[in-house]
Amino acid sequence: MSETKEIVLGETVDGTAVEVPVVELLTGRGFVTGKSGSGKSNSASVIAEELLEAGFPLLIVDTDGEYYGLKEEYELLHAGADEECDIQIAPEHAERMANLALEENVPIILDVSGYLDEGQANELILETAKHLFAKEKKLKKPFLLVVEEVHEYIPEGGGMDETGKMLIKIGKRGRKHGLGIVGISQRPADVKKDFITQANWLVWHRLTWENDTNVVGRILGSEYEARVTDLDAGQAFMMSDWAEQEVETVQFRRKRTFDAGATPGLDDFERPELKSVSDSLVDDLEEISEEKSRRESRILELEAEVEKKEQRIETLEEELERAKDISNAAKQMADAMAGNTGIETPGEQSTLPTGDAATDDVSEADDEDQTNAEIEAERNELRRRVRELEGEVERLEKRNESLREEAESLRGGDVDADIVRDQRDRIAFLETAVEQLQRRRSGRSDEATAEAQLDATADVTELVETEPVVERVERAIREADCNERYTWEVVTVLGEKAPLTVSDLATFVDTGSDRIQSALTELRREGVVAREKSTGEYRLDESSIRSVVATAREREAVASLTGREESS
Repeated sequence: MSETKEIVLGETVDGTAVEVPVVELLTGRGFVTGKSGSGKSNSASVIAEELLEAGFPLLIVDTDGEYYGLKEEYELLHAGADEECDIQIAPEHAERMANLALEENVPIILDVSGYLDEGQANELILETAKHLFAKEKKLKKPFLLVVEEVHEYIPEGGGMDETGKMLIKIGKRGRKHGLGIVGISQRPADVKKDFITQANWLVWHRLTWENDTNVVGRILGSEYEARVTDLDAGQAFMMSDWAEQEVETVQFRRKRTFDAGATPGLDDFERPELKSVSDSLVDDLEEISEEKSRRESRILELEAEVEKKEQRIETLEEELERAKDISNAAKQMADAMAGNTGIETPGEQSTLPTGDAATDDVSEADDEDQTNAEIEAERNELRRRVRELEGEVERLEKRNESLREEAESLRGGDVDADIVRDQRDRIAFLETAVEQLQRRRSGRSDEATAEAQLDATADVTELVETEPVVERVERAIREADCNERYTWEVVTVLGEKAPLTVSDLATFVDTGSDRIQSALTELRREGVVAREKSTGEYRLDESSIRSVVATAREREAVASLTGREESS
């Protein structure tokens, strides 16, 4: 990485070079705006060119497929969905992309313009941003994330999804880890104001729509609101924490590389020769795609085998039932015939035949003994067959369980660790529920469920202090920009005085509203608090808390009962 401390982006109206400190640029929060044709994207490309020239990697989220022109002079990995990209990727590549960017210093264009499924593009951005943030906690390496059309992810009017929340999180907490972000948009009025007002460097190109110029007036003042409509192409008002003058009028230089975002004309389009990245990088990413394909094929094979085994089990169970029916019928026949053998029982008077009659009786008795012996032999054979069938059913069921576990582990590689944990918790709960139903049928479930029912009538403020809820609060504390003491104060005050707004809570909790809001956001994600949309008021999420506690208690009770049964 270069020793460069500052880069030059252009010059002021009096010809002074505009020098920007690299570390502030890489680790800060920036915002670049301007209407179409004002020079907004050119300025973003100039920033990228200067950082690349100095040897600093970055990752650009390209929503319109216009940044590949940087490859005319610089080696960047162009990843996306189109065939023109160096590699076609999906969300499962996100962690590897973050590794390449942060650990191997590979500049990346994350081109999401070619994804037909908007959800897949959003998931790719979300997972990549998550891995960047997580890795920067340890690496603490200055690195810049550039996001085009940022209003699509962090809109002012609400409706922000998980991708937007992750970008906001990077903006608020990324700086202390070395991860900076710059959002680019032609509509500042549509971008969440928290993002703009907390930026430590901003670039305002020409804007003409009244709602957008009003934003300029609120942040820079009425003088600049009036002048922003008359700026020339490439001119901008630049405001930063590091400049001596609060606002400077800057003329950004033209970018050196191919302008892939220029409006098409009548001349033939000629794509420049682009620099290639290392084949080993592409091979590595292709291996991830192939591994996913192999994993999906294996899952299909396992599911087909499970289905085949289940059909075999069903057939065997039907055969088992028929064998049991035949065995029962044979037993009934044997019992009926045994009742007609003429064998004398105690207390019963016997009249013995004589002569030819006695001989006939002995012959009939011999025939009946032979018949009974044949029936008994048949019954024994049926019993043996039943045992065999039962053993085969048991073996097949064990094999099916093994196949299901293998399929589940293969699926687990495609999803977030938190989602896997939640799904496994759900599976564990369902398994204990099945065990509980089985015990209930045998009259032994009362003890297992008694303790779980104790919490049904408890006050929600008491349940907040139970272990499963405390664990959720502690997870929220780790993620929130609010310390343990104040987060617990928020929970306690809501338990006593809810419903309350953020400003109401600020009168009881001695910390800033932004930290309280951060704590509330994470507590909502953990299901500890809920928000009323119409009023903006918060309260403890009673139904969620009761559900969490009840699930935990029931699981503990079933586990305890199972342990006692095994020990006995």
